[in-house]
Amino acid sequence: MKPRLLLLPALVALVTSGCGQKDSSTAPAAAASGQTIEITAGDTMKYNITSITAKPGEDLKVILTNNGTQPAEVMAHNWVLLQAGSDVAAFDAAAIGAKDTQYIPPALTSEIVAHIDMLGPRKSGEVDFKAPTTPGDYPFLCTFPAHYQVGMKGVLTVK
Repeated sequence: MKPRLLLLPALVALVTSGCGQKDSSTAPAAAASGQTIEITAGDTMKYNITSITAKPGEDLKVILTNNGTQPAEVMAHNWVLLQAGSDVAAFDAAAIGAKDTQYIPPALTSEIVAHIDMLGPRKSGEVDFKAPTTPGDYPFLCTFPAHYQVGMKGVLTVK
């Protein structure tokens, strides 16, 4: 019996050794020390925010919520941030033919800094990323057909 009792304190120490300790994982927490930007879009095909300012390399979290009621087949929304200097109109024109890849043209993915996939009504999506380190204007848009043309766009200014 005594040998079992000697093992009990060791077992208790082993089981409780992690209790009360803080999580030391290295999982990304992008907005913990940066900004969280909440963008909404609906059936009017407009973002509520069209201008974002960030510091070079700043941690950013963008949350997009589609608060519309139309079915995704006719009124889905995404958020695509492009490199500074990108031809936004050309990117959007190429996106129209990319339905199978959520209106992201495969040949132009190198122009994307960050993006949130297409969202149907009452759905949200998010992306964590670091702002580019080079100051400048980085355009963003919704690539669902016709949304960019009616004004669903904006700019992230890094300065």
